[in-house]
Amino acid sequence: MLRRQFSSGRLGRRLGGLLAVALAAAVAHWFPELGNRPSEPAHRAEAPDPARPAARDGSAHSGAAVPVPPGRYALAGKVVSVPDGDTVALQVGGRRHRVRLDSIDSPEAGHGAEQPGQPYADAARRHLEQLVGGMTLTAQCYEEDQFERDVCALILPDGSSANRAQVAAGFAWAYTARRGEYLRDDAMPGLQRQARDARRGLWQQGGAVEPWKWRYECWRNRRC
Repeated sequence: MLRRQFSSGRLGRRLGGLLAVALAAAVAHWFPELGNRPSEPAHRAEAPDPARPAARDGSAHSGAAVPVPPGRYALAGKVVSVPDGDTVALQVGGRRHRVRLDSIDSPEAGHGAEQPGQPYADAARRHLEQLVGGMTLTAQCYEEDQFERDVCALILPDGSSANRAQVAAGFAWAYTARRGEYLRDDAMPGLQRQARDARRGLWQQGGAVEPWKWRYECWRNRRC
């Protein structure tokens, strides 16, 4: 009795194995793509494309985003001297023009005991001299002021201006005196904020005083 049960069980298992093999063969015949389907690849973050520029904060390039305001007339000549951080002498043919850089105000240099200078005045002059000294450039000019200076944007070879470069480096203020009466270039306040936040130039120290306030409080009212 036990022996017959064992034989029947073995026969059943053998028949079941044959049926499984036959079923697998039928599936492979009628649905061959099931056996060749690749497994789902693991998710991978896309590698950055080195040719694609990284996202940038537009505020960090506010100077480049705004074109330099066009002038009423132009002067093309060689920068022959740089007396301070916002003035150059431009030799145009046989005439030398004093060019006051528009929309900015640099630290005041001293003029004797009665008119002491501000910190960073010489550093501002040297920065401007290194930037434009000896170069032949075009000035986009807006007017002639009461001191017979041409008030201009001094255009650099890259299309920006020396005016903006002085503010961006922390060697001049955006000229916002008298509610912005002297401010033509709208890029200047943004460049000043960036220079101050980065502690460039005169912003390395606290307590910086705007030149127009220095001229009034120190030079005129003797409250230096």
